[in-house]
Amino acid sequence: MLNSSAPTSCVSNFGKRSTNKSTQVPAPPQACAASGFIFHRQSRRLNTQLDEHGRLRHFLAIEGLSRSLLVEVLDNAERFAPVGERAVKKVPLLRGRTVVNLFFEPSTRTRSTFELAAKRLSADIMNLNIEASATRKGESLSDTLKTLEAMHCDMFIVRHQNSGAAEYIANQVAAHISVINAGDGAHAHPTQAMLDMFTIRRVKGQFDNLVVAIVGDIAHSRVARSEIQALKTLGVAEIRVVGPKTLIPRGIEALGARVFHQMEAGIAGADVVIALRLQQERMQSALLPSAQEYFHAYGLTERRLKLAASDAMVMHPGPINRGVEIDSAVADGPQSVILQQVTHGVAVRMAVMSLVIGSHARAGAS
Repeated sequence: MLNSSAPTSCVSNFGKRSTNKSTQVPAPPQACAASGFIFHRQSRRLNTQLDEHGRLRHFLAIEGLSRSLLVEVLDNAERFAPVGERAVKKVPLLRGRTVVNLFFEPSTRTRSTFELAAKRLSADIMNLNIEASATRKGESLSDTLKTLEAMHCDMFIVRHQNSGAAEYIANQVAAHISVINAGDGAHAHPTQAMLDMFTIRRVKGQFDNLVVAIVGDIAHSRVARSEIQALKTLGVAEIRVVGPKTLIPRGIEALGARVFHQMEAGIAGADVVIALRLQQERMQSALLPSAQEYFHAYGLTERRLKLAASDAMVMHPGPINRGVEIDSAVADGPQSVILQQVTHGVAVRMAVMSLVIGSHARAGAS
C-alpha cells in the first residue's frame, strides 16, 4: 500500500520528523499545513528575502517575489549558461567567498549542482556532513550556525525536512550571511522552480499562452507549490494540477491552478507536462493501493503524451521512478528535457548565488 498524510487542521509540522531533536527548530507563526502545503504570511517572507531596496538578500521561496525579480534571475542564468561549455569553467565572481552546504536530507542533483555552481563562481565550498557533525552529539542547530558564522562563512545552502527551516535560519544568522532554500519539507523548492522556468523559456521562448500540467503527488511536493507560484507570476495562460483526490490538497485553486482528477483530460492540449515523484517518505496513511495501479491511472506514457500538444515538452524534477510516474520511453524520448533541467540547474543556481551575494556586497559598501 502507498501511504499519504493529509492533515486537515492548521498545524505546524516543524520539528516533528527529525530523529535528532538538536536539528529541530521552532514553529514559525502563521504556518498552516493543508494536505502537505504550508501557507505563510507573504509580508513576513517579503521582509526576510529582500533588502530595503527590494533586492534579494536571501532566496527562500517564490512567494512574494515580483515578475521582474524572477526575470532577472532567468536573465542572469542566460549569462552564466555558456560557462559550462568553456574549457575553463570558472568566473571569479565569488572568489574569496565561503559557501556551506547544509543538507539535513539526502540529495543528489540539488546538492551537486549547488556545489558545482559555487565552484564555477570560484567560491570555496564546504559540505557539512550532518550524519558525522556535532548535531549527532547533541549540539543544537543554533549552536551549529554560530560555529559556522565564527568561521566567517558567507552563504548557507539549506535543505531540511521541516517546512520553514530555511526562513528560520535566515532570521537567526548574522546580517552578512545569505541563505538559499534548497528545499524545506513540503513547503518550497525555489531554485528547482526557477531552473524549470529557465528550461521552459529556452524551449518555448515565452510564457504567454502556455498551458502547463503538473501531474502526480501535489500534496507532498515542495516543487509543485513553487512551480505554481512561478508560473503564475510569469503569466502562463493556464496551470493544471492532475492527480487522484488523495494527492491534491484542498484549496490549491487559490494558488491559481485548475484541478483535474482524470489524467487524459488534465494533459489534453498541454504545452508542458511536469511529472512529479510520489513522495513516499512523507506519506503516513494508505491512500493509494499500489505503485502499479497509480501508473495505470496517472503514469505518463507515450499513448497519453499524444493527447498533449504535438510539441509538448516533458519535465521531471528527479529522481525518477520509472514505471511509476513516467514510462522510460517518455523519460528518454525526444520530447523529454529532463537532462537539460539538470544542466540548467547549475546556471540558475549560479545566478541566484551571484544575486544574493551581490546584494550583501552592495549593502556592505554603502
